Amino acid sequence: MASLKLALVGLLGAAAVNAAPVIAPEADVLGNALLPRASCTFSGSSGAANAIKNKKSCSTITLNNVAVPAGTTLDLTGLNKGTTVVFEGSTTFGYKEWEGPLVSVSGTSITVKGASGAVLNGDGARWWDGKGTNGGKTKPKFFYAHSLTSSTIENIYIKNSPVQVFSINGAKELTLTGVTVDNTDGDSKGGHNTDAFDVGSSNGVYITNPTVHNQDDCLAVNSGTNVHFTGAKCTGGHGISIGSVGGRSDNAVNGVTIENCNISNSQNGVRIKTVYGATGSVKGVTYKDITLSGITKYGVVIEQDYKNGSPTGTPTSGVPITGLTMSNVKGSVSSSATDVYILCASGACSNWSWSGVSVSGGMKSSKCKGLPSGASC
Repeated sequence: MASLKLALVGLLGAAAVNAAPVIAPEADVLGNALLPRASCTFSGSSGAANAIKNKKSCSTITLNNVAVPAGTTLDLTGLNKGTTVVFEGSTTFGYKEWEGPLVSVSGTSITVKGASGAVLNGDGARWWDGKGTNGGKTKPKFFYAHSLTSSTIENIYIKNSPVQVFSINGAKELTLTGVTVDNTDGDSKGGHNTDAFDVGSSNGVYITNPTVHNQDDCLAVNSGTNVHFTGAKCTGGHGISIGSVGGRSDNAVNGVTIENCNISNSQNGVRIKTVYGATGSVKGVTYKDITLSGITKYGVVIEQDYKNGSPTGTPTSGVPITGLTMSNVKGSVSSSATDVYILCASGACSNWSWSGVSVSGGMKSSKCKGLPSGASC
């Protein structure tokens, strides 16, 4: 009997040695066991609801041919740190007159990316009426990239946004790379106010190599610090803008670099606009190595008289523009356009560096005012 017990103990010991190890679930700070996070795939008409419901349980969220219901935000806010979101196939959205957004993402160390061939299709023509956000149908904004920290959005392809595309707000160290905004159809079908990237109250935004065809600003920085916009191809819109600055809760722009960009077939090339009668500041903006072609209104336009979407013709000094660098901005505008237009209040534009600015083909403005030393119209 003793020998039998010894034999059994030996067999059990060998089994214990040879058995696969058991991985204990991760524990929270209180020592409670947590279930391991999973990679999750959601698809079809129920995909949005299931993704929203289970987003905290997934380390990777794959959205495969998801059809988001009308009036619903694909709400991926408050994701766990380190979550990856992958769009596959065609993401579509039901029709409803509402303000949106169609998609919203927030969190820390988040990666949002598009798989090869993936499209987020807003089918904006259902809303387009030539009025954008100025009237007509209520149109949803597309993508809220709000409160993203140390995160990346890459290789996202957005087609036919109803109105503004990316709203970037409250971001810290956010990179958007290889993004495509294709609102080409809006040229003939009534697209309006289809800004590609609107930046506000953010610190550290890096937008690299975007391709944009739209009907409003390619980039509009309304407030924020340490914003970089490089390698852009902007077509069909209103150009690359700082502002309008003023009239919001945050009216400070400080440290923006816009470099190595091509702006074609647009109303404006490069633009800075501050709001008439408002207060705020625009500091340390650089436009460098910008190529213009087919510009129909202004090659370079800097004005401190913006009000209700239109210039007043009378600049005010409440939002001074200081430390501006304009370097190697070159290209052509149409014969009916103005090469360069600068309208500053007395003393409100200062410490500018102006070199290699060569815009031709249009009219020379006789209405420029308040030019700081070195700048010219």
